[in-house]
Amino acid sequence: MINVGVLGATGYAGIETVRLLSKHPEVKITRLVSHSFEGQKISDIYPNFKGVLDIECTGLDIDDIAANCDLVFTALPHGVSKEVIPSLFKKGLKIVDLSGDFRYNDAAVYEKWYGEPHPAPDVLAQSVYGLCEMYRDKIQKTNLVGNPGCYTTCSILALYPLLKAGVLKTDNIIIDAKSGVTGAGRTEKLDYSFSECTENMLAYKIATHRHTSEIEQELSIAAGEEVLVSFTPHLMPLKRGIYATCYANLAKDVTGEEIEKIYKDFYKDEFFIRIMPAGKIPESNWTAGSNFANIGFQIDKRLNRIVVCSTIDNLIKGAAGQAIQNMNIMMGFDEKAGLSMPGMYL
Repeated sequence: MINVGVLGATGYAGIETVRLLSKHPEVKITRLVSHSFEGQKISDIYPNFKGVLDIECTGLDIDDIAANCDLVFTALPHGVSKEVIPSLFKKGLKIVDLSGDFRYNDAAVYEKWYGEPHPAPDVLAQSVYGLCEMYRDKIQKTNLVGNPGCYTTCSILALYPLLKAGVLKTDNIIIDAKSGVTGAGRTEKLDYSFSECTENMLAYKIATHRHTSEIEQELSIAAGEEVLVSFTPHLMPLKRGIYATCYANLAKDVTGEEIEKIYKDFYKDEFFIRIMPAGKIPESNWTAGSNFANIGFQIDKRLNRIVVCSTIDNLIKGAAGQAIQNMNIMMGFDEKAGLSMPGMYL
């Protein structure tokens, strides 16, 4: 049993982390940190916790957190984590950061996409990108994980095995991705109000979304050369979910059975990755409420292209669930602990 804290516990990613941790067999939640709700019980802020978890939210106190936690999840806004994490790291805590601040192999890439210098490049250099299926061995040995973004998780899982196998051309990869509204966080911004979102869909941050840089970092590693992608995110009128439709030109003639084998060989021991048979395309409600990722594909022989469709729950496999999966790996727990529930479907 370990003592765990969640910083930024009352945002959507934070509270989903708390919900999953509340029934984790190896975890005791000892600190919930919230600037907005300091002094209030978590069960008063989110009444679904009444009688399950009634502890009080505290303010940010590094020494208190270090004294009472073995591991912390930092579900803080982008830019805030990089100010807090170096102090926690120096205290010897294990950290899973859900922001974008410690996801990069190169500080210059962070600075290009976030528009400011990284204040702790020495700590960044010691972090591990927390895509569990690719970096399990490194995650086991680190004290700091940069938990991947939701769009990135969905897109990388879809394309990485095919690039690694050399069956895709590396130019002209297109990712058309759609997210539920919770991907924007817990905000009162007009764009995310019910009347603006329901029965509506829009593309945003075309060619400029920060997750593009994460996707390119990891797909370049898979391909062994620089990969640039055209990434367009969309907001769709769902509370949760990511649906990524990825288009790539084939580098060689392959059958559906051969593509399916590439995926199944690559993910053969991965409980949370489910590969559909050739031509079977996943739906978002198959993964909603779960830590699973579903991947399906169709080969377009006429254009010599492949279309890969990937779905995850943005708050779980795209945030809190993957963060807990990282914790399980870091602590030597069963990787499925607290995460094996199926999708809600309805």
